[in-house]
Amino acid sequence: MADEIHRLVILGSGPAGLTAALYSARANLEPVLIDGNEPGGQLMITTEVENYPGYEHGIQGPDLMEMFRKQAARFGTKFISGAATAADLKRRPIEITVEDEVFRTHTLIISTGASAKLLGLPSEQRLMGYGVSACATCDGAFFKERAVIVVGGGDTAMEEALFLTRFATRVTVIHRRDQLRASKIMQERAFNHPKIAFIWDSVVEDIHGDQKGGVTGVTLRNLKTGAVTEFPTNAVFVAIGHHPNTDLFRGQLDMDELGYLKVRPGSTYTNIDGVFAAGDVADRVYRQAVTAAGTGCMAALDAERWLEAHHL
Repeated sequence: MADEIHRLVILGSGPAGLTAALYSARANLEPVLIDGNEPGGQLMITTEVENYPGYEHGIQGPDLMEMFRKQAARFGTKFISGAATAADLKRRPIEITVEDEVFRTHTLIISTGASAKLLGLPSEQRLMGYGVSACATCDGAFFKERAVIVVGGGDTAMEEALFLTRFATRVTVIHRRDQLRASKIMQERAFNHPKIAFIWDSVVEDIHGDQKGGVTGVTLRNLKTGAVTEFPTNAVFVAIGHHPNTDLFRGQLDMDELGYLKVRPGSTYTNIDGVFAAGDVADRVYRQAVTAAGTGCMAALDAERWLEAHHL
């Protein structure tokens, strides 16, 4: 395949990448999609998805991504297992290395996503989607009239806590320091909300529960006193930030201070001609499956028009 020049290669197989594949395959661009380290993206660790349009009664995250994949495959998308290990975006054609295989392409769509930063607990992994979540917008509605905790102290954590007050009876913020990192306006909103309480100088050491009954509580350790306590809760929302999967492109593509790819307003064009970005990799604000799919569509159309303009 090293001698073959593809018209389009897509990196990442979440909603953005698979939607880009669907649109470009239907346009007869014969896209090659490289699955990445997390085939299917973050929805693969999500149980019930109730806010994706078209599924009145909800759908399991992995089932939704399998439908995306089959639809893209139906029109001729070629899938490659593995993740890109090197990328030379300034070479023409562009070169993408997957382990020891080099793919040459006229255009590239980067939809490698962003990974939620997690606590690193075995119980967190075991209960992810069963009361542990990294997205209040996705999962908050499942905890109506329940008590929940939010772990974190930045703007994201305060946004999550305030959003969860629409559903939960009590939202307790667990923060490892004695003051928040969030902006003043977000702090004031959280401090003034009657449903939000704070536990300072503390970390979550373990999460209790099972996949059948969900989360029942957490073990907290006070970092100043060393005291260990048990705290009952029905859900744990981890809000300590996201890391965009863009390390491979440092020094080649323009990024913001957090590492999210910058695109031309109203498009998916990056600073390199023929390279496009879609989904969470270029979205630090919304990070939803439906917005990722939308920009995946945009990227496919942008790539198609670029190829047409360059007579390719």
